[in-house]
Amino acid sequence: MTAGVLFLAMMALSAALLAGFFGTLHPAFDSFSHFRIHLSVLSAVLALSLLAGSYRLQAAAVLLFAIASFATTTNALPRLWPQQAVAKPSDRIVYRLLQMNLRFDNPTPKKVLSLIGRTNPDVITLDEVSGMWATQLGYIASAYPYRILCAYPNGIFGVALLSRRPFAADSAPHCEPRGAMATATIDFGGTAVDVAAIHLSWPWPREQYWQIGELSAPLAALGESAIMAGDCNAAPWSAAVSRVAAIGGLTIMPSAGPTWIHRKLPDFLRRFTGLPIDQVFSKGRVTIHSSTRLEGAGSDHLPVLVEFSLRPDDEHREDAHKTALAALAP
Repeated sequence: MTAGVLFLAMMALSAALLAGFFGTLHPAFDSFSHFRIHLSVLSAVLALSLLAGSYRLQAAAVLLFAIASFATTTNALPRLWPQQAVAKPSDRIVYRLLQMNLRFDNPTPKKVLSLIGRTNPDVITLDEVSGMWATQLGYIASAYPYRILCAYPNGIFGVALLSRRPFAADSAPHCEPRGAMATATIDFGGTAVDVAAIHLSWPWPREQYWQIGELSAPLAALGESAIMAGDCNAAPWSAAVSRVAAIGGLTIMPSAGPTWIHRKLPDFLRRFTGLPIDQVFSKGRVTIHSSTRLEGAGSDHLPVLVEFSLRPDDEHREDAHKTALAALAP
């Protein structure tokens, strides 16, 4: 391949990389942002191959830009050892949430049920809940009696929320437009927390941008303390994920790492070169301590296990007071 062709390819990749930083201007730009890691690496490789030739100045500029772009994604890179965001408290219960995109046609549903049994989460958020999964999840109804399944119009991409712990008194779980979001207020030892499962569509030119608009009301209606998880079909640094967090007043959890790759590609690549599109959000008294990707269970997504606890009400109020004082400080 000639230097001229390599130069054109490098410039095309760097242009796509740059476009991804303007996702707030138009969802078409945001579609490039999800591939920021891949575009950064490919741009850097081509730049390195051109450093010794007549395009060395342009290559050096692209290399620096690729490195800077890559640096914005480091929270989503695969970790060589478990990383704990916040130390686990000794005076509070630590709960577990399991987030899974089941894959509507998963050929090994028993692996999923076995994984749930081994991890024993307190609450489970599920995506791509098809009719087949409605039957399979019935087998664990005694272990997770508190549940809501939300059907998608095509009967494939629904969401579900399962809980060992009861729904709060005087509350009722509910489904949002087209089965894209399920919400329930769960009683965690006397503390009510809104828990939500969400599944966004693919990015532009598909309907993700408009779907987030449809979900604005339920996202904004999440209670003072909430935790939400799901397949966002969007990277954590994207404008789409930032928009979801802003609407709900939520904080996006540092990514557990890549969770999805196309089913036609080898499974072992998912953990290292896939896209980090399964996200967890929280706010209020919820403190997230850790997130771990588990082994695959027949889906094209890896499950994510999250550990969290609930701060005492007085501590939460004190934190909110300090935040308010900081905002008023000159």
